Amino acid sequence: MKTLLAAVKSFITNLLLWSCFLGGLTASTASGAVLDGTEKDLAAYAGIAVSLLAGSRIARRPRIKAFLSKPSTLWFLFLFNGGVAAFCYFTMDGVKGIATAAGMGLVSLGAAGGLVSSRKERTAPALVEQQPWA
Repeated sequence: MKTLLAAVKSFITNLLLWSCFLGGLTASTASGAVLDGTEKDLAAYAGIAVSLLAGSRIARRPRIKAFLSKPSTLWFLFLFNGGVAAFCYFTMDGVKGIATAAGMGLVSLGAAGGLVSSRKERTAPALVEQQPWA
């Protein structure tokens, strides 16, 4: 059983991580509505960095890690991000379309790698130890 101090510490840590993640996403997407020029670019890149850092810390949590490694979740990520990558490549012009398609394609390929590796783990035969006298 967790002590009250450990429960409060866990709650505050989760609250901070999720706040940083959502704040970073907001800064990276909504900075164009408030800022112009170099400040907009700086806020967008800083928001991306903060959300990536916080998101990677969140993904290490046991419950989130278990959710992200489920085959149904991996199939969704593979198909959805692959579809979005193809859509962005054909509908967006220039470097933005290519960069967006490449980023979404990488996420899709990562999910495909997770599907392949989890399939190998499930279908691998159990090693039978040979007895020396047999």
